[in-house]
Formats: sequence, C-alpha cells, structure tokens
Amino acid sequence: MSTITSRFVAAERALRTAAPHRLLDAVRRVLTDQYAADSVELFLADYGLTVLQPVSELPHTLQPVSVHNSPAGRAFGAQQPYLEIPSGDLVRAHLPVTVRGDRLGVLTVTLPGAEHAENCLDELAEIAEVLGHEVVVAERDTDLYLQARRRDRLTLAAEMQWQLLPGRSCARPEYELGAQLEPAYAIFGDNFDWSASADRLSLYVTNGMGEGIEASLLTNLAINALRNARRAGLSIDDQAALADQAVYAHYRGRCYLSVLMLDFDLATGRVRAVDAGSPQMLRLRRGTVERVPFDAQLPLGMFEETDYVIQEFRVEPGDRLVFVSDGVYGVASPGGEAYGDAALARAIQSTRLLPAAEVPRAVLRELTGHRGRSTPDDDALVVCLDWRGR
Repeated sequence: MSTITSRFVAAERALRTAAPHRLLDAVRRVLTDQYAADSVELFLADYGLTVLQPVSELPHTLQPVSVHNSPAGRAFGAQQPYLEIPSGDLVRAHLPVTVRGDRLGVLTVTLPGAEHAENCLDELAEIAEVLGHEVVVAERDTDLYLQARRRDRLTLAAEMQWQLLPGRSCARPEYELGAQLEPAYAIFGDNFDWSASADRLSLYVTNGMGEGIEASLLTNLAINALRNARRAGLSIDDQAALADQAVYAHYRGRCYLSVLMLDFDLATGRVRAVDAGSPQMLRLRRGTVERVPFDAQLPLGMFEETDYVIQEFRVEPGDRLVFVSDGVYGVASPGGEAYGDAALARAIQSTRLLPAAEVPRAVLRELTGHRGRSTPDDDALVVCLDWRGR
C-alpha cells in the first residue's frame, strides 16, 4: 500500500472509530501524526449563515470567523480548498466540510510550508468530506455539533423547526438546492422539505399561520403527515388530501397551513404540482425572470375533506426556480411599498451567477435592505433550485 493510501486510510479509520464527541480530537491526532499538521480546527456554519463557529469543548476557546470576508469563509462560499499563506513558514489550508451538497463548515489545517500543503491538499479535502459524514452521523448521539452551530440561543419554536428540516442545501447531477429561513434564531411556521429517489425529487415549501410554539406545532403536524403519505408511495394530490385531513382533525379549521408541493421527474423535467396556499414560485430562464402561476387551492386543514388537483409544467436545463413565502413577497419598505414581483426579479437577476446554495442568503440580505430594519415581522423563506437535468 502506498504512503498516500495508507495515511488516508489511517485518517478514515480514526474518524470512523472515534466517539461521536471526539471527532475533532481524532482528526487532529491523525493529521498531526500523518501530515505533520501544526494545528487543526473545525468551524461549523451558524444557523443564520453569517459566521463559522469553532467546535470545541464548551466554553469556546476560538472566536467565530465571518462567512463573507475571511479565508475560511472563502473556502466555504466557493466550496473549494483555499490556501492561506500568512507571514512565516506555516500555511493554512481551509477545506470545505460538505455532505452531498449540504455545506456544514470548514476544516482549517495549519501545515509546514506551501509545497507540502499543495502536495497533500487533495487528500486533506477528502478527509474533510469524510469528517462531514461522521459529523452528520454523530449528531444522533451528541449535542456538541448542534451547540457549535448557534451563536445565540434558539427559541424553542426555532429549535423545533430546525430539527424538522432536511438540510440547507443538497446537490445531485440533475439539480442543486439551497434554502434559508429568517429570522434564523426565532422562526415560526415557514418550512421546506425535500426528498429524492433514483428517478424523482419531491420538494415542499410551506407557510404556517400563527407564531411561536403554536406555529411550530402546526408545521410539525403537517410536514410529518406529508412525509407519512409520501413514504406510503402516494401521489402528491393524495399526500395533500391526507395531510389536510390530519390538520383539520386536530384543529377543526382554526389553524391551517399553506404549501406548494412539487414532484420532479429527474429524467424528463416533467413537474407535477399542487398549490395549496401562498408560497410563490419564480423562474429564471434564458435571462428572463417570470412568476409561474398556479390555480390556487385551499390551504391544508382549512375545511374537511378537501380534494386537490395536480397541475403540470416542465423545467429545462439551465432553469433556476426560486420559491418565497409571503414573509418575503409581502414585506413593506418604510414607505409602505411591498417587495413584490419587481424587487424579487431584480434580486434573482443580481444573484444569477451565485450557486444555488448561496442565493437564499443573498436574497434575504437584499430583503433586509428593502425592509429598512434588521428584525422582520414575519418568517422569510427562500428556496432556490437549479435544474440541470440528465
């Protein structure tokens, strides 16, 4: 076995056999022994995607670093290893920690000399990927990594909502997805969910009524009802009908939830949709942004035994779909002007060169400028889907 292979295998074995809360210790030890690393640090992106938080035993010993204007943030944003060459002989390699397109954070490794760093950069990038997988698995058994992601305390409603989400981004050859919720530490009822099989992608964008715990409980009931129906192999119209019954049975029409449900055929780009409420969808195609209208149907749980009808359309390679909740679409400026189609179209155009995972955060930053204050009155949800097709 070659030296390169043997030391990578040693790193992989160390991570797979480490206790869940000792992953950083394991990778630090093996990178020091096998790659002559001077120091190793792991940073995870916070819920608001504004800073990279250090992972360590509490209390934290390192300061967070910015996602937007730091060497580690550059690696995180570009999703490429980045070599930082400060004064002296040491070099810092910043390596994206990503799992199937879900951007978790950055592994920063300090190495002796640029030549040595460049020679082992590809191996270190693979080790960072293995570390990402182990972090996701370890979160079942330890709170360490979930604690490291928060720069402030989450409200209980936000805690419930974040635990319900599938991730903040994902990627496959046919598509890339990115999503973000604001305010990240006090979200209420907005939500997104996705699931893919060999041939299909299911995507749901939801907007629940109410605030705080009540909104979170409503969203949890509806999302789990939709998942239960989806996992039973039902079509999206029947999924909507069963979730509608579950919500109505509990709330008797007092509370309800809006949802836009889409089922993508990965081979053909054919999309089956059910629009039960307020989330909006805009499409960027060949440089032009337009809103894609659907026949509005009743929100889930408003009335008993509502029937839902599927509508169809197609996506083409190169299409970008952007989904927003009414907390984006209806936000007013200090002068009372709603954000609306025109401002949203400008935001989509201005972010057209960004990858899908970065678009939601960028749109929400522009929304804050329109609103004129940092604290919103309602949830704001943005989901971006880049379609490549087969």
